[in-house]
Amino acid sequence: MNYTEAKAKLDARHQGHLLQFYDSLSDTEQYQLLEQIDALDFHLLDVFSAYQGEKEKSKGLLAPLGALTCQEIQQNQQKFDSAGLDAIRQGKVGAVLLAGGMGTRLGSDKPKGMYNIGLTRPLSIFECLIQNLMQVVDKAGSFVPLFIMTSEKNDEITRDFFEENKYFGYNAEYVHFFVQEMAPAVDEQGKILLEEKGRIATSPNGNGGWFISFARAGLLNLVQREEIEWLNVFAVDNVLQKIADPSFLGATILSGCESGSKVVRKADAQERVGVLCLEDGKPSIVEYYEMTEDMINSREPDGTLSYNYGVILNYLFRTDRLAELMQHELEMHVVHKKVSYIDENGNLIQPEEPNAYKFETLVLDMIHLQENCLAYEVEREKEFAPVKNAHGTDSVDTARELLQRNGIVL
Repeated sequence: MNYTEAKAKLDARHQGHLLQFYDSLSDTEQYQLLEQIDALDFHLLDVFSAYQGEKEKSKGLLAPLGALTCQEIQQNQQKFDSAGLDAIRQGKVGAVLLAGGMGTRLGSDKPKGMYNIGLTRPLSIFECLIQNLMQVVDKAGSFVPLFIMTSEKNDEITRDFFEENKYFGYNAEYVHFFVQEMAPAVDEQGKILLEEKGRIATSPNGNGGWFISFARAGLLNLVQREEIEWLNVFAVDNVLQKIADPSFLGATILSGCESGSKVVRKADAQERVGVLCLEDGKPSIVEYYEMTEDMINSREPDGTLSYNYGVILNYLFRTDRLAELMQHELEMHVVHKKVSYIDENGNLIQPEEPNAYKFETLVLDMIHLQENCLAYEVEREKEFAPVKNAHGTDSVDTARELLQRNGIVL
């Protein structure tokens, strides 16, 4: 795309300000900016306009969804493990690590997965996760293909970190990186922001963007060629989670469900967590702020909460169903965030309050596109140690405590 074509494209959507510093840029910067403009998806501006004119899309008819409980899993452990290990040994299972985020909230300017969770020795979040996966590899006697989603901002440093650390003992032939697609940020008036004079302000398009990014990177072709039937999708920030867990795999396969979700029993009725439920008869996830007081406090005859099982972003998806779902467009969520930007005078503005909107798709919306989903309960103290904050709830401090409680030397 040349300058004239870019100007015409932008002017048609009242975004010509993106070229206001063009003449002051180097040849390389001009080329990169034109490339960004060429890739701009103006459909997002229509999404923003609709968001301004409408209320948040309301949920359908919600109903509780029970789970395969820890007690039931324990009673069938051998059967579930056997089925899961068979699937791994036959090469039917892959794992997808969502690692596009940075460690900003932890006080780090590096990828979150590089954060050192150790106390007396270096122990990155990435190493914790690879060690968790290696437990399965050792048990199965077979490596699990691992697909790591990075972002434009952390891709190179993440790849370098894995190489420098010799993939933490994992076989590099089974590790595949791919970059998450980006979406532009807009101001309150729907104007796309610049983060530099020659660069549009962008951010990863939400964790629901993993599959389209995965497919466009050619990895869906690889999965189909290798006849991988299941993908275990998980987030970088839960250092205790089991990955490609044979029992979870086996239980989901034997249930006949086309997806599975690990869940934890809610600590109490008011816990702010997304809950797996049914929406119009199909699996769905309802956020705590979407629940009525009646739903929050509703109980079953045995006294347990009706909406009792919170998701921890550890899902199983059948690859053939994912390929079919590419025909469906995930809902685009518009999120109010703080975004640094260049003003009309070329000054960098770093706001203290939310000033702009980002566009994100969410993996939880993929669950609602499934016909069914097995809710698989895990013990919170053994499999849920999220690292979202430096201190306080779901923090580095709480994760370290849980790791040590589970015998991990820090």
